[in-house]
Amino acid sequence: MNISIPKADSRYSEEIFQNPSTQEAASTENQVFITDSYEETFEFGMILGKTLGKGSVVALKGTLGSGKTCLCAGICRALGVTAPVTSPTYTIVHEYEGVFPVYHIDAYRLSGAEDFENAAGGEILSGDGVCLIEWGERLSECLPDDAVHVEITVLDGGKREIKTAGRIGISGGGRVRLQAEN
Repeated sequence: MNISIPKADSRYSEEIFQNPSTQEAASTENQVFITDSYEETFEFGMILGKTLGKGSVVALKGTLGSGKTCLCAGICRALGVTAPVTSPTYTIVHEYEGVFPVYHIDAYRLSGAEDFENAAGGEILSGDGVCLIEWGERLSECLPDDAVHVEITVLDGGKREIKTAGRIGISGGGRVRLQAEN
């Protein structure tokens, strides 16, 4: 399945985007998407971001430089964040203002659940915003059952394989392609 994403105005095709607030069905199956560039990974983040609501938790897994922060930046843009999105590696949590709060967490330097709780993790997870957790596998025991899991793998030629698991409003799977601007 080819997924076409308009680059200029970020309007999404009904074929690839289902808004959970207007449609009952959302995928809970594991899905695999391929992106060929930073821009396509960012745009995929925007698609995923449009499916999230208050209380959503997204746990991201991938090696250093795999594109976790890029994907988070796309999600944040879809949620109305206009500030630059950077990795919170040293601060642990960045909070962004969008249509509702977005908490961008980097669990790389956390030793586990206790460190997460000491950094107000429980309050953040039970809040009214969206939580994006890089290195989410380090906090698996803290994650809610309905968390969306995203694993990014770097492929040859700079491509990314993005595996998703959990309830998301994106149908299918396949290649993510930017449409040429007119």
